[in-house]
Formats: sequence, structure tokens, C-alpha cells
Amino acid sequence: MKTTTLKPTDIKRTWHFIDLDGQTLGRAASEIAKLLMGKGKALTASHLDQGDYVVAVNAAKIKVTGKKLTDKKYYSHSGFPGGLRMLTLEQLMAKDPRKVMEKAVKGMLPKDKHQQDRERRLKLFTDDKHLYANELGLNKKTEK
Repeated sequence: MKTTTLKPTDIKRTWHFIDLDGQTLGRAASEIAKLLMGKGKALTASHLDQGDYVVAVNAAKIKVTGKKLTDKKYYSHSGFPGGLRMLTLEQLMAKDPRKVMEKAVKGMLPKDKHQQDRERRLKLFTDDKHLYANELGLNKKTEK
């Protein structure tokens, strides 16, 4: 029996389109993270980044369950005394809904040297207008 190993030249990236309208935040984020990591592919190699591109639209229309809108908090600290900033999920959704999905997906990606490259392949949009119709094959013109 022979063991096939994946080489960087063998990696083929595809584009995936996800509509987040009405989807739950955590479930959608875990599916996006799987696609960015390339978990569903036949050959896997943990030392290579073999994930795909993901275009997600309608980030402003995601939903959450329970009292997460008021109870879930996002913290940041400037490093100076008294520099702790806190936003609730509701406040962050009003400010920039894309940040909520970015933070959820980032938390589900492994913390390794490939994390930043995987985050760059995620393209998030607040509504259903996006710039990646050609890559997704949505604007193919018929030739006569």
C-alpha cells in the first residue's frame, strides 16, 4: 500500500457562497471555519493550509438564541489603566455586524501559523451585494 502525501502544489482552492439570512451565529461560524480549514477535503495535511474561500452575505441578518443580545459581551483593553472597553452583542451588531461573525469564526480557527491566512480568505458583507460574482461563477455571460 502507498501513502499519498499532499504537496503545496496539489492544493486547489474553491469558492463557497453562504447566505447568513436567518442562520444562527455559532452554527454558521462553525461551517465557515470548516470550509476555511479545508476539513471536508479527501486529503488532509495539518502542516499545510488547504482551505477554500468563503463569501458570506447578509451578516446583519444573523440571529442568536436566548438572551445573548444583551448578555454576551466583547472585551478589549488598551493596555493602559482604566482602558477596558466592553460592548454587548447588540451594540456591536449596530456598529458593525461583520465584526460579530469575524470574531466568532476566528475563535473557531486553530491558533497556528495559518490562522491569519484563513481569516483573509473570509469575505463578509452586511447585505447581499458583494464583489466576488466572477469567482463564484454567478456572472457568466453566454457567448453566441
